[in-house]
Amino acid sequence: MMDGSQRRAVITGVGVIAPGGIGRDAFWELLCAGRTATRTISFFDPAGFRSRVAAECDFDPLAHGLTPREVRRMDRAAQFAVVATREAVADSGVDVERLAAERLAVSFGSAVGCTTGLEEEYAVLSDSGRQWLVDQSYGVPHLYGYMVPSTLAAEVADTVGAEGPVSLTSTGCTSGLDAVGRGAALIAEGSADVVVAGATDAPISPITSACFDAIKATTANNGDPEHASRPFDAKRDGFVLGEGAAALVLEEEQAARRRGARIYAEVAGFASRSNAFHMTGLKPDGREMAEAIRQALDRARLDPDAVDYVNAHGSGTKQNDRHETAAFKRSLGDRAYRVPVSSIKSMVGHSLGAIGSIEVAACALALAHQVVPPTANLHHRDAECDLDYVPLTAREHRMRTVLSVGSGFGGFQSAMLLVRR
Repeated sequence: MMDGSQRRAVITGVGVIAPGGIGRDAFWELLCAGRTATRTISFFDPAGFRSRVAAECDFDPLAHGLTPREVRRMDRAAQFAVVATREAVADSGVDVERLAAERLAVSFGSAVGCTTGLEEEYAVLSDSGRQWLVDQSYGVPHLYGYMVPSTLAAEVADTVGAEGPVSLTSTGCTSGLDAVGRGAALIAEGSADVVVAGATDAPISPITSACFDAIKATTANNGDPEHASRPFDAKRDGFVLGEGAAALVLEEEQAARRRGARIYAEVAGFASRSNAFHMTGLKPDGREMAEAIRQALDRARLDPDAVDYVNAHGSGTKQNDRHETAAFKRSLGDRAYRVPVSSIKSMVGHSLGAIGSIEVAACALALAHQVVPPTANLHHRDAECDLDYVPLTAREHRMRTVLSVGSGFGGFQSAMLLVRR
């Protein structure tokens, strides 16, 4: 797959904050059960919105180890990131205090940054929009940090004491995949020995909901929230907005083996492309995603027949599901018809920039347990989506290589290959 002299990045720790259950084990249990975590929005009054459903996290920051001061300082997205990071580091067994701080890095992603905190503070400063000129003295002391997305990566770095490269990737809905890809590259190039990589977003707010309402990207199936997210189903009508975070501990493989670490998978190949076509639109032929998949396969030195499972972007919009189905056929050939494909967004919604890392976490757990998560709510066959989408029920399946893909506004297309080692 790679030159023997090249440094390889492996996943040794996984932490997840997701709808339906906090923590890695609760997340995996929900996926295996094919249970959905979508419901009517409870964070604000959704009356008047076109889409009134979301996949919310039942998250109590104090119960999950944050102090009152940390809660006061951090936006909800930062809280997610820190709690997920703590779980991932504990899972990996890495003693971060014994590491050379300059060899420890952070690569995190987010699509919309500290949206929750910014919207809440704007409402306070402007008296819920009644005042055009705002009085900044009413803002929280850390309001400036909410306006700087890199604050999220800085909070993770502070949590683990990282003094190596620290970055925040914001490439829309591929942010999570791209951040993990960058983290693996830091290890491969020798810039770090351990990287905390992942992504976080907490976008369930009036401003975000209004934006997606305007372009009709989210579902209007408000009467049946549990079945509103329907990737690849003929009756799908848009995605369900979600929230959450995932953190992965990446290590240089030989160092991980020397300390006896459990290895979930190697990040064997990653690539991204842009369609340079439309801010939100996708061509039906899937060419750009197919190119990203091909390049990822080339970098991993794998043939399409090596792919044992595809974790799809599977947002549940008409054009996305059609687009990536075409991309799988174009890049994998006949293998596309013989490999299981599924979308966990059917269960945990679409948490924008965070979902790519959450899906990588799902892939790592799928390899560990040799189980393919299902596509929930898939009841009606679509002639344009004619692959094996693992409807409704999880499936035991022998896997060594998993492909995960992402597609984001702005034309971003990313693909990653994980290999069980």
